[in-house]
Formats: sequence, C-alpha cells, structure tokens
Amino acid sequence: MITNTTFPVGSPGFSTHPIDRAAHLRDDTDKLLAMEEHRDARAYVVHRDSLLIKKNGERPTAALTLKEARDYGANPGTVFLGLRDGKPLFGMGIPANAVETLMTRSDVAASDLRGAITQGLLPADELSTIAMAKSLVTWHQRNGFCANCGQRSAMSSGGWRRDCPNCKTQHFPRTDPVVIMLVTNGEKCLLGRQSQFPTGMWSCLAGFVEIAETIEDAVRREVHEEAGVRVTDVAYYHAQPWPYPSSLMIGCIAHATTTDIVVDKTELEDARWFDRTDAELMLKREHPGGFLGPHPVAIAYHLLAQWANKAG
Repeated sequence: MITNTTFPVGSPGFSTHPIDRAAHLRDDTDKLLAMEEHRDARAYVVHRDSLLIKKNGERPTAALTLKEARDYGANPGTVFLGLRDGKPLFGMGIPANAVETLMTRSDVAASDLRGAITQGLLPADELSTIAMAKSLVTWHQRNGFCANCGQRSAMSSGGWRRDCPNCKTQHFPRTDPVVIMLVTNGEKCLLGRQSQFPTGMWSCLAGFVEIAETIEDAVRREVHEEAGVRVTDVAYYHAQPWPYPSSLMIGCIAHATTTDIVVDKTELEDARWFDRTDAELMLKREHPGGFLGPHPVAIAYHLLAQWANKAG
C-alpha cells in the first residue's frame, strides 16, 4: 500500500487553498497600502524558480515580513495574494543582483523551490499560496509591455492585471492547461522518461492542451504522439496547479487499446510498460532495478499510487 503523510494519495502539492483570495480588495488601493503596513503581513519573495527562505534556527521560513523582504532587496511592487486567518499575504520579486548579494549571507538564501519542497523545508499548507506568488510574479516579469501596441504596461488590481496607459488594453495572467495521464492495460501501466529526469526516474506522459481541443482529445493525441499507443475511456482524476511557470495539470486515466510502443525521441527518451509491483516499488524507492517514481508533490505520483493501491 502506497501512503504519504505530507501528501496523502489524492492530495498533490499546490492543490489546497487555505487562504481567502479576497478579490474584492484588489482594486481598493488604500486598503492594500494599509495591509502592507499590517504587523502580521507577510510576503513570499520569488526569483525565477527560487524562493527566498530565511534560516530561522531549526524552522526555516519563506513567509517574510515586508520589511525583511525589502531589506533583502525585493522589488517595491507587491502582488496581493489574499488573507490567511485575516492576515494579508503578498508576492514580491527580487532582482538578480540582490540575490547575488544574499549569497554572502548565512541567514537567508534563494533556494530552488523544487529542492526546498523535496527537502521538506516548506509547510505543505503554504505551497498553494507560494505557487500563486511564483506564477504571478513571473507573469509580471515576462509581460511588462502591452501585446496590443507595444507600450510599457502597469501593474493594477493588486497585481492581478496589467493595464496599458496608451491603448487602454487590459491584460490578465493566464494558466496553461496540461493533460497528464496514467495509461493502463490490464495489470500494466505506461510510463515514460525525459532526458532531464533524475537517473532512473519514470513518470506519466503529459502534454499541453492545444487550441480548440478537448481534454479527452488531448489525452488521446499526446499518448499516440509520444508513445504510439492508442487509448480510450479517458476519465478525469484530479487537477493540480503547477507554477512552472503557470500551468494547470489535469490528471486523467485512460485505457490502452494497443500496446506496441513507438517512442517519439523528440518528446521522450524512452517509454515502457510496468506492472503494479513495479509501480509500488518505484514509488517506495525500493525497486531492485533502481527505477524511481515521481515525487509525492507531483500529481503523477498520485495517479500512479491510486492505481498501484488497487488490487486486480
């Protein structure tokens, strides 16, 4: 039986939202400014795929006071994420030169988010809020100019919109839908690996949903394109926000009607069938062949675990 205390099967990382997004406050500039000065206000400071983490003794924290964030060199603009137990939370960016300066300090570091999660440095119930901060800050960093007229745009609505002062176009952050699917045939499941995966790691196939395409069609297309396998009976399992940079992973299961594999080497390094015993041992990091499953933070782990836990 596959179990995990931090991310129980069916509860991947980034997928619980314990905060009130308080969207009604986003356009109230006076209240937002007042909340920035609230003694309990906290901010998550993002740099690319890293997060500032303060080494607070044995309990490192990424929820910094806004004064700490600014003293570390964070940019002055804030993104209002919402309220947790009535306390305001913000996202902030930080430039590369400020991060380089912090490298000389021992009390704070810009830590790779994936690494911080796998090392257990961040509480699981903060991950969804951190994902919001990372996705929104990254969006602002990549979308400083109006896509309609090319003029520089400005942050507005608490960081949930950018407005062009020239042509008045409003720009909103986007989330890219991605299907990720566990394909099964009897007692076997189809897994693939990409060249950038850690040695021995295998995971579910995945791909972006294309324009004018349903989730079901995207699953069928991606599996056939990447592995040459035909599938049917596509069913939804669970979804997971994925802040790299801003995707919604749509977890699905599907039944394979063919089993011969033809790998698209531009997409995958390899693909193969595994049985339930393989899957269980891979997720437990006990496979005799050194094969590994995905980390419990990822929805791929949960797709594989819920299948491995079913008998017959």
